[in-house]
Amino acid sequence: MATSLIIETLEAHLIPAETTRVALVVPLSGVLGLVGPCAVNCATLAADEVNASGGVLGRPVELVLVDGGRAPGEVAAEVGALVAARAVQAVVGIHASDVRLAVGRAIGGRAPYVYTPPYEGGGRAPGVYYLGETAGDQVTPAIDWLVGHRRARRWFLVGNDYVWPRLVHAAARPRLPVLVGERFIPYGLASVERLLEEIAAARPDAILLTLIGSDLIRFNRAYARSGLTCARLCGALEEHGLLGIGGDDTGDLYASMGYFGSLTTDAGLSLAERYAARFGPHAPALNAHGHGSYEGVRMVAALAARAGSFAVPAFDRHADGTTVVGGRGEITLTGRHVRKRVYLGRADGLGFDVITSV
Repeated sequence: MATSLIIETLEAHLIPAETTRVALVVPLSGVLGLVGPCAVNCATLAADEVNASGGVLGRPVELVLVDGGRAPGEVAAEVGALVAARAVQAVVGIHASDVRLAVGRAIGGRAPYVYTPPYEGGGRAPGVYYLGETAGDQVTPAIDWLVGHRRARRWFLVGNDYVWPRLVHAAARPRLPVLVGERFIPYGLASVERLLEEIAAARPDAILLTLIGSDLIRFNRAYARSGLTCARLCGALEEHGLLGIGGDDTGDLYASMGYFGSLTTDAGLSLAERYAARFGPHAPALNAHGHGSYEGVRMVAALAARAGSFAVPAFDRHADGTTVVGGRGEITLTGRHVRKRVYLGRADGLGFDVITSV
């Protein structure tokens, strides 16, 4: 059974349907807009597979697309209206943490909300389930590896100015031998030259980058022209971002993520084969943020099957032990969170060479 992807007005959502509707909140605009196409594809693949197995509670899944790349209040208002009108039964989010906080407040525990990207940790709100890596689990092992293998002692930290980069930096600082500088930059990085001059004057061995999307691309493009040579560790660089940079052959660009499209595990190869069969050889490249939407839709279906309804108290009671399989293998909720292996990838041209995992 093919999955319907609904992009309509709220009035259209209110038409009764014998379906389970899941709001898919992904960035189609803004600094993270480049991850949207793969995320939509991966969610569609997951819904196709759920529907081929009988759907959710006997009903097929439909995805209701919401642009999560807009201002947090704007996204939250749309998602909150859909939930209040019972136009959707659950929400899957693949977007920045400032949007997550606003959407969580708007939902207010009235519908299950599965959030899939890396995040800052600490979430405990009823009905919210986290599939991504926390700040400490994601970057601190990679920092330790670079300190040990690259003798990266002097660090400069650069991030966008919102909750996730600030808390990633807080987790990173105790692991750094020497911190020589730190900057937080609003979305829409306009000029990089002055920042690069500041970094050059600080003489770091490594830079931790918690910029996201197009800001991360813009920084790395300018860095490549600058003549600077030090290791760069990114907390949000995936395959589309690497393509946007134009690739990298320096051996100095690293990313720490829970999934890469180049994983050669059985689970990773299986997902890649199914993705290519569904969307063709020229589909947007598999990447960590897009892959999260696959896990998110599968997790909604698995939670609903265990709970027997979409009531948040029932989801919470049955959440622990709920398991799904995606491109990074089997993941299981414990305390409404997932703990899973994190990979350190080094850019090799237009792809990533996975060099270690923790």
